[in-house]
Formats: sequence, C-alpha cells, structure tokens
Amino acid sequence: MTSLQAEAALHRLVSTTAVIMGRLRLALDAERDPARAARQAAYMRGQFAFLGIPAPRAAAILREDTAGTLYVQRHVRAAGPGFVPALRRLCTERSWWDTVDGLATHVAGPLVAAHPELVAVMDAWIDSDSLWLTRVAILHQERFGPRTDRDRLFAYCLHRAGDREFFIRKAIGWALRSYARVAPEAVAGFLAGNGHLLSGLSRREAERGVEMGLRRRAAPPVSG
Repeated sequence: MTSLQAEAALHRLVSTTAVIMGRLRLALDAERDPARAARQAAYMRGQFAFLGIPAPRAAAILREDTAGTLYVQRHVRAAGPGFVPALRRLCTERSWWDTVDGLATHVAGPLVAAHPELVAVMDAWIDSDSLWLTRVAILHQERFGPRTDRDRLFAYCLHRAGDREFFIRKAIGWALRSYARVAPEAVAGFLAGNGHLLSGLSRREAERGVEMGLRRRAAPPVSG
C-alpha cells in the first residue's frame, strides 16, 4: 500500500467512525435515564458522565446502529502507522480499563503485528506518564499467543514491576497469564527468577496462568 492509499484509507476510517458515532449519540440519548445516570456517576466518583442505560439495552443499540458498517478494528491495518496519533487520543481521552483494553488487543496489537516498526511506539509508551498508554504497551501482545515476543513482554513487565498503580499491576499479571497459557514453562521460569520483583497482584495472576497452561498441556487429547 502506498502512502497515498494509506492516507485515503485513514480518511475513510475516520469518516465512517464519525458517522457511526453520530448515529449512536442520537440513539443513546433517546434512551437516557437521568436518575440511573446519577447513581452510576456517583459510583464512579464523578469521573465520567453516564446516560443511565442498562448494559443489555446499550448493547442492542450498538448492534442495531453499527450493522453493516465498518469497525475501526477491522480496518486499522489499512490505515497503517498513520493511525497511531488517533489511537493515542482514543487511549488517553476519557479513558477507563474496558475501553483501553479493547484498543490494546484489537487495535494496537494488530497494528504492531502488521507494521513491526511500530514496536518503537510501544517501547515509548511503556515509559509514558499516562498509565493507559503504559497499559496498552503491556497488553498489546495479549492475543499473540505463540507469536508473542517474550523478551519484550518480560522486559516490559520488569520495567514497570515496581509501579504502585493498580491498573498497571493488573495489566502485568494479565499479560503474563495470557502468555502462560501457551508457554507455561517460560512464564514459570520468569517468575522463578523475577517473581519477587512483581507485586502480589501481578504474581498471582501470572501463577494462575501457569497453572492453567500446565493443566492444558497435561490434558489427554480429545479423540475424534
């Protein structure tokens, strides 16, 4: 793909996303429940504005209004490295773990896999002052399975091992747990040498992954 084609793909992506978001705002606003929204906002300590729509209904609206349209995660490879600024913005504006984790595994991960030079972006984000960019860097390989760059994963985990932020500690544990499902011995070896440097939260999640990976490895094959 040429740079002009990549730029055109990015413009199409942004335009489509804008249309989708416009429709969703109208549909969701029509279902607003102010009383429920106030309770939800209070639960989140006033950090976010809510519409008060129950999750099943919100999911139904999402399905209805995005049927037949393009999703960002389906076309991020076509957008290429030029999508990184938009990804950064999505990860840092009004962020929370559920949206950021989806961006890490469904957008950042595929983007880096398709464009290996973007590993340098993850190397920069692991040092970011933004906990959400750091979380993306730690989790972007979560669905890579056996293709995981284990040296980079372990280096990221050690680099932020002393971080006291819950969401970073949790991300370290989840990333190690996911990789342990396909490479339990590798993660077990990492924990044997470095587990004392990790938080208890990170270590427990990783150990759980090792246990699951070893059980899966020992399970007899299913006969056809």
